[in-house]
Amino acid sequence: MFLENSPKNQPVATLMLAHGAGAAMDSGFMQTMAANLAQRDIRVLRFEFPYMAARRDDGIRRPPNPRNLLLDCWKQVYHQVRSSYPGFLAIGGKSMGGRMASMLADELAADALVCLGYPFHAIGKADTPRVAHLSGLLTPTLIVQGERDPMGKRQTVEGYRLSSAIQMHWLEAADHDFKPLKRSGFTHEQHMQTAADAVAGFLRNVANNRM
Repeated sequence: MFLENSPKNQPVATLMLAHGAGAAMDSGFMQTMAANLAQRDIRVLRFEFPYMAARRDDGIRRPPNPRNLLLDCWKQVYHQVRSSYPGFLAIGGKSMGGRMASMLADELAADALVCLGYPFHAIGKADTPRVAHLSGLLTPTLIVQGERDPMGKRQTVEGYRLSSAIQMHWLEAADHDFKPLKRSGFTHEQHMQTAADAVAGFLRNVANNRM
């Protein structure tokens, strides 16, 4: 099952977004981001991994599927979408969904990659980063990250060796869901709009450079 948010105008790009480990494709974050991007002429397609689809059927909470199953799901969905939606096709997702997409972006020859709150490491385990594959990534990539994300704070991430294909967009005082500290003067809505601006601008630039 897909959820689709389509713009009123001709889409600049289509972006496939996968959900994070604990929240479904219709979570508040995913709903808001998809709607914001559609307002910026980006078509957004959302889908669910098998464990989350099963939860939707019976209401039982499950841990994520093993990584190989998550990656196989991504491949199957990508090829299904690729055959139905010609033109510029980017992949990505929230947290775990974006991480899985990053492992396949080059293999699938995706036009671009967008990660929203990337889990650079598990909470409390900054000394064991999950970044080895990011150093050689070739796909044009945007990672939107909160500066105080417990899975990748700015000071920590800036110490990693990342591919030159990766652009970082930092949200001031924001956490993993882009919620800022109240004293920062920003609101969650502002950060969600800013994130959508960054993603739409990035995809538009990559698409234009492909012409």
